Amino acid sequence: MAETGIRELKVELGDRSYPILIGSGLLRQCGTLFKERGFPAKSPILLVTDAAVEHLYAGTVEQSLRESGYAVARAVVPSGEKSKSLTAFDDLITAALEAGLDRKSTVVALGGGVVGDLAGFVAASYMRGVRFVQMPTTILAHDSSVGGKVAVNHRLAKNIIGAFHQPDFVLYDLDTLVSLPAREVSAGYAEVVKHGLIWDAEFARWCGDNAERLMRLEPDALGRALYEGCRVKSIVVSKDERENDLRAILNLGHTIGHALEAVAGYGELLHGEAIAIGMVGSARLAAKFGYEASIETETESLMRKFGLPVRIPEAYDTDAIMAAMMHDKKFSEGNMVFVVPTAIGTVEIRNDVPAVWVREIVESLKGESVRR
Repeated sequence: MAETGIRELKVELGDRSYPILIGSGLLRQCGTLFKERGFPAKSPILLVTDAAVEHLYAGTVEQSLRESGYAVARAVVPSGEKSKSLTAFDDLITAALEAGLDRKSTVVALGGGVVGDLAGFVAASYMRGVRFVQMPTTILAHDSSVGGKVAVNHRLAKNIIGAFHQPDFVLYDLDTLVSLPAREVSAGYAEVVKHGLIWDAEFARWCGDNAERLMRLEPDALGRALYEGCRVKSIVVSKDERENDLRAILNLGHTIGHALEAVAGYGELLHGEAIAIGMVGSARLAAKFGYEASIETETESLMRKFGLPVRIPEAYDTDAIMAAMMHDKKFSEGNMVFVVPTAIGTVEIRNDVPAVWVREIVESLKGESVRR
């Protein structure tokens, strides 16, 4: 990938504010960036990655850090959603202890959202919290790497065991994205488009107009899309770090989406694929509250442009999906809580959604294959 220059954003959280750096060649510079930001060389670093990413980029990161005087231990977890588990968490705590990490050490997450969430939860828990750096290597992780929500899954619910633990910075090297399989590229754009759907109609429509360029990973289009997606996320997190109110809008599509992931068995549906279906479901729910039917039409069209699924496979049991939603964090005080679009680019949080409506929508969404 050609050089694109470095774009920089800042998540404004007072004395815990941190930058997001987006550009090419950043992994090769990470040692210098650590020194510039005052990471102590005397304290070991734990580099957490997965089996798919390790052979591609771990060596580059380790070499850069060691050239800058850091001691680095590497811990590798299996690829896929099933690594977001308490078993993997325990293994990484053991790795941290064996590597001699202390209170001034840093955990580095090199990988997609699974690695980021898992490594972040380790960083939040080890010695009650150590420093943490996100190095996302997927498009999807532009969302999960920003904002400090870290977690592992329980067999009954996704992300139910976790914490808020902000990174010291996010290092997003666009060169890593060229190695993604086509399905991962497609799934990643679900969260990119989501940021337009909740906040910026012009950006959402720009994504649709440039879908072919984005799917080809053209540097200029890719850099802009990830910058704008991270920009929306950083604005929302800066206003509401711990999801007391506004930040919940980032959950558009996630109530149904998380339930589908749980029912399918984590890994059968990619996260972005499940969220794409969930966003269509939320748009269909909007019509029940009297909003324009065109919201669903446009949302579905955007998902299809990126090759994303827009229907629930028939084999998925409706009762199981509903039960999974009841376990989700977005079920509160007997009411179902949904983020509902009021137009393209704006949403509202509803805590008065009748379960019977949700069941009707789940049933109506069944019938197509997982992908187009």
